[in-house]
Amino acid sequence: MSGKTFIDTNVLIYAHDVDAIAKHDVAKTVLRQLWSERTGVLSMQVLQEFYVNVTRKIASPLPKDLARTVVRTYEPWCTETTPAEISAAFRIEDDSGIGFWDALIVSSAVKGGAARILSEDLNAGQQIAGILIENPFGGI
Repeated sequence: MSGKTFIDTNVLIYAHDVDAIAKHDVAKTVLRQLWSERTGVLSMQVLQEFYVNVTRKIASPLPKDLARTVVRTYEPWCTETTPAEISAAFRIEDDSGIGFWDALIVSSAVKGGAARILSEDLNAGQQIAGILIENPFGGI
């Protein structure tokens, strides 16, 4: 698919969660491809959620200094969340019936020019605000 791809938190977490085995491999492959194509997008929300989860909630937590390095590595992909994205998320939440935090992901993806969102939390195949939702772990 052409265009940019927004990465949800779970994809970034799996790329660094060695205990996730199959999902770890898929996530690493996806991120490598997006780096080579220069088409990855994510938000401050994703980076924040990533940091908390990989340092506290996965079976083999990352050391904080390593997790912070990963966050800094992905800063070039990051869209800034402003009041405009929050207002857009309110509309997306109401129009699509998804929760606010997921709507904010969609709003950030729109701002970042993404054509698709890779996530296992949203409904694969659904289009929200013109963006296609895909689950990279579909068969796993």
